[in-house]
Amino acid sequence: MKNDTVRVLMIGDVSGKAGMGALFLGLSSFVRDNKIDIVIVNGENAAGGFGITADDYRSFKNMGVDVITSGNHIWQKDDIIPILDSAEDILRPVNYPEPCHGRGWTVRKKGPVTYAVINAQGRMMMSPIDDPLKRISEAIREVKKETNLIFVDFHAESTEEKEASAFFLDGKITALVGTHTHVQTADEKILPGGCAYITDLGLTGVLDAVIGSDPQKSIERQMTQLPIRSEVAEGKGSIQGVIITADVATGKALSIERFTKS
Repeated sequence: MKNDTVRVLMIGDVSGKAGMGALFLGLSSFVRDNKIDIVIVNGENAAGGFGITADDYRSFKNMGVDVITSGNHIWQKDDIIPILDSAEDILRPVNYPEPCHGRGWTVRKKGPVTYAVINAQGRMMMSPIDDPLKRISEAIREVKKETNLIFVDFHAESTEEKEASAFFLDGKITALVGTHTHVQTADEKILPGGCAYITDLGLTGVLDAVIGSDPQKSIERQMTQLPIRSEVAEGKGSIQGVIITADVATGKALSIERFTKS
């Protein structure tokens, strides 16, 4: 970590045993080789593709993850609820209506750097919860009291909603990265106001699959239109995400690099 810049690793949705295994085997060396200072991971699919357990939370922390973000599947494992209420390093989307378990943003300190992470969920083609831009803006006003380094995980289906949100927040945050669709996009860029952006970080899990799930189950569901439950694909996992370099004082992003580590 330099005095004036910070390198932040943001990793896309970790899916099942393959995703957790890929992190266990590859995260520490990747962090070392790329001189990463802060690690932010979306972990809402860690438990067999649906939710995150207390054991998963502890595994993430043991692997060196600084902040865990989530999305619409965060509520599917009951034993994570007490941790959502007590821990400051795991988030649920900020725009779930109150009262609600957990928190949607956090301010953390690592070494000399203070940074903030905000988690939000989109509404287009998803549940009609509170306005994400309003709730993100409220969170920004709070975290700006302590830092200009602000990283947003926007968990959403719609590319339009993610892009519009990034332009709305440009100049106010360091980065907005999309999660949820499990397909890494090739549109990483720095917006005019200094906000790093990518529509989707991608998947940490089996890439030779259908959004991380067993292709045969997906094909059967498409052909029959029956409510067949997805099953997480088995096999060798990969890690996908971005590395963001940012100016500590201004909070502006200097670069964003997309990667896939097999």
